[in-house]
Amino acid sequence: MDINSPKFNDNRNYDYTDCPEENRAEYKLIASMIRENARVIDLGCGNGSLLKMLKEQKKALVSGIEISKSGVAACRQKGLDVNEGKIDEPLPFPDKSFDYAICNVTIQMVSYPEILLSEMKRVADNLIISFPNFGFYRNRIDMLANGRMPRPMLFGYSWYSTGHIHQLSIADFHELVEKVGGLRIKAAAFADPTSGLKRYMQQIAPNLFQLLPVFLLTANKTI
Repeated sequence: MDINSPKFNDNRNYDYTDCPEENRAEYKLIASMIRENARVIDLGCGNGSLLKMLKEQKKALVSGIEISKSGVAACRQKGLDVNEGKIDEPLPFPDKSFDYAICNVTIQMVSYPEILLSEMKRVADNLIISFPNFGFYRNRIDMLANGRMPRPMLFGYSWYSTGHIHQLSIADFHELVEKVGGLRIKAAAFADPTSGLKRYMQQIAPNLFQLLPVFLLTANKTI
């Protein structure tokens, strides 16, 4: 997929027609946080590649919600139970319908992140959330040096052509979790693993050195 082509130079389109499959670095991390045979919903599931992995590797009972028609079509071609809809409004599921609710690199793209998090807590015992960390040191340097929206955070897009409407840092995420309430962070990992000094710095100062954190939260109960 060439993001410099006219078709992909605006990631607000959410067009998966030419991207029916993908394998992202955080998928393995997310899978490692999920027990086998679990009930899983992926909110903003894109083309369904993560759900397909969980279904095959974890024998999970999976479903999803996706706003893009092409994304829903790609999911259904994989035999996945996915419906079209928004994820930052009341979800059409009873309380505790799932063991895990996932929102992978999508929370920054919705209008009401606080509603999304609250609904995830309502429908699932465990939440898995990942996002690009706006506090990453390269973004700070770019903002300081150029005085504009940091380019490293935009992944090749421009500030006006990205679906990222609520950029957040790890510190911002902790604040949101506290604001919503009834949740605790059980585990955290990062999708850009390294070694040596850089890994040490990622561990002691995650808000500065982690690009893509993955959090496992629980609704104030033992998993």
